[in-house]
Amino acid sequence: MVSGPGASLSEESTHDVADPAEGGVNGTTGKAKAIEGRSLRQIAWRRFKRDKVAMAGGVFVGFLVLVAIFATPIVSLIGHPIDAFNNDLIDPTLGLPIGSFGGISGEHWLGVEPTSGRDVFSRIIFGAQTSIIVAFLAATVSTIMGAILGLAAGFLGGWVDTTVSRIMDFLLAFPQLLFSIALVSVLPDSFFGLDGRVSRMAVLIGVIGFFGWPYIGRIVRGQVLSLREREFIEASRSLGARTGRILFRELLPNLAAPILVYTTLIIPTNIITEASLSFLGVGIEAPNPSWGGMLYDAKSYYQSDPMYMVIPGVCIFITVLAFNLFGDGLRDALDPKAH
Repeated sequence: MVSGPGASLSEESTHDVADPAEGGVNGTTGKAKAIEGRSLRQIAWRRFKRDKVAMAGGVFVGFLVLVAIFATPIVSLIGHPIDAFNNDLIDPTLGLPIGSFGGISGEHWLGVEPTSGRDVFSRIIFGAQTSIIVAFLAATVSTIMGAILGLAAGFLGGWVDTTVSRIMDFLLAFPQLLFSIALVSVLPDSFFGLDGRVSRMAVLIGVIGFFGWPYIGRIVRGQVLSLREREFIEASRSLGARTGRILFRELLPNLAAPILVYTTLIIPTNIITEASLSFLGVGIEAPNPSWGGMLYDAKSYYQSDPMYMVIPGVCIFITVLAFNLFGDGLRDALDPKAH
C-alpha cells in the first residue's frame, strides 16, 4: 500500500466513484441523474422571472383582466349599481359630494360623482371592463391582419409586396384619430340588434384594430424577408411543400415571439385611443361608464372635486404603465441576444 498524500487522494477518489454493479455514489442506489436540457420556453420563463419589474407588471395585468371578466359579480358584492343616484350624498347648494376627497367612505370606496352621486368605484370597474375588452379585441384584429398580410408581402414579394406595402404606408400616414371621430360620429347608436354600449364597442374594436395592423405588418414583413432564404425554407421547398404550409407551418412559428411582444405593447396604445375617443365624446357614450368619459365629465370639477379627475387618470396611467413594463420584460425574455 502506497503512503503519502497521493495515496489518500487515490483512496478518496476510489470511494467517490460509482460502481454500476453495487449502486450509486457513496452507497446510494440508482443511476446518476441525467442532465436535462431546457426548452426555449423554459429559458424565456427563467429570464422573465428574474425581471421583478416585468413580473409586477404582469401580475397587475392579470389582476386587471380578472377584474374585467368578473366586473358584474364584483360590483354586486362590494359596489353599487352604476346608474344608482345618491342625491343624499350631494350638497344641494354646490352639487359636490358631501365629505372630503370626493365623498370617499367605507360605503363608497372611491367616492361619488358630483351632481349625480353615482358610485365611482363601480363605474371604474366597468370602465376597466370596457377598456380591456376594446384593447384586447382590437389588438387581436390588428395581430391577425398584420400577421397574414405581412407574411404574404414578405414571402411572395412582387406585386403583392408592393401593394401591401403601399397600403401600409397610406394607413400609417392617415390621420387615424380624425377618421375615427368622423366614422363613429355618423354611425347609429345601435345596429344588428346590439345595444348602444356593445355596438359602440364593436365599432371601436373595428376602427382601432383596422388602423393598428400596418405596424405589426411591417414587423412581420421585415422578419419574413430575412427568413425566407434560410436553409429550412429551402429544404421545405425542395420537399415540395406548398406556399400555405411554408407560411403557416414554417415561418409563422418563428415569428411567434415578435408577434407576441408587439401585441402586448399595442394593447396600452389601444387603451389610450379608446379613452381619447370617449373623452372627445365619440367613444363609449353616457351613461355607460368609460375612463375617458369620466375624465371628460371631471373637467368641470377639477378645482372643486379634483379626486373625480385623479381616480380615472391614475387608473389609465397605472394600466398603461403595467402593460408597457410587461411587454418590455417579455421582449427581453424572448430575445436570444439579450443575455
